Amino acid sequence: MYLRIDRLQMELPAAKEADPNAAAAVQELLGGRFGEMSTLMNYTYQSFNFRGRDKLRPYYDLIANIATEELGHVELVAATINQLLSGSTKPGMPDEAPMASAVNVRNTHHFIVTGQASLAGNSMGGHWNGDYIFSSGNLILDLLHNFFLENGARLHKIRVYEMTSNPVARAMVGYLLVRGGVHATAYAKALETLTGVNMTKLLPIPKIENSKFPEARKFEEMGIHRKLYRFSPDDYKEIARIWHGPSPSGDGELEVVDGPPEGGPVPDLPPVPETFAPALAPEELAEIAEKLRKLA
Repeated sequence: MYLRIDRLQMELPAAKEADPNAAAAVQELLGGRFGEMSTLMNYTYQSFNFRGRDKLRPYYDLIANIATEELGHVELVAATINQLLSGSTKPGMPDEAPMASAVNVRNTHHFIVTGQASLAGNSMGGHWNGDYIFSSGNLILDLLHNFFLENGARLHKIRVYEMTSNPVARAMVGYLLVRGGVHATAYAKALETLTGVNMTKLLPIPKIENSKFPEARKFEEMGIHRKLYRFSPDDYKEIARIWHGPSPSGDGELEVVDGPPEGGPVPDLPPVPETFAPALAPEELAEIAEKLRKLA
């Protein structure tokens, strides 16, 4: 089962203005083949399907625990997209074409399908696909796939970073570069315990340090690249059998942190009356919600 906390895993800066084309690029990091939905669902199904769990508990705990963090990454990328889309159009009567500016944006699905919000799809408007899930039942093969998946995701994050200078998008990407690096290292260390092959020597892929990105460097200076969060009150404790010892970066010891990061608030998205979101008369919804609070 899952315990949900109503906070993002990092403090996401508020967008000063809409940037729908940046939102379109960031969509790749949500619903692309190497996006956060793929990391989430790959690790989730591998944990569901894990055989010999009690005898191989450290590996099960690692996959299951990272899967839970990835759910928060899906939330974070979606929140970034929503921030970048907010304010893209202005209220007006339907015959005034209040959404005319959206006809020339990169991804019109954001405006037609979701009411200026994130999609379960990629930067080209294609839907996320369950065929992206790899769960072979072979532990070494699954871990090797996960290592590959994290590094493919890192490559795409860097390319999106290079496509936009938007501070909201770059802050999110900087954080995920660091956290993705933790996951790639964790899978590398797991593979090393099983095979003796020092996979961490391959990192980082691509060969550019996180310190080259100011938004990522900030989190590394906080030591977040050495922390593996344990997303459970009482379970997944055996991740410490894998995540321990000196950091491959040579700047300290690896650390398991009990509980999630402090994070930051989930942005409260304003109504978009021209798209009838959340409804035609937001003030009426607010009045109904207040009545419900009083009844409670």
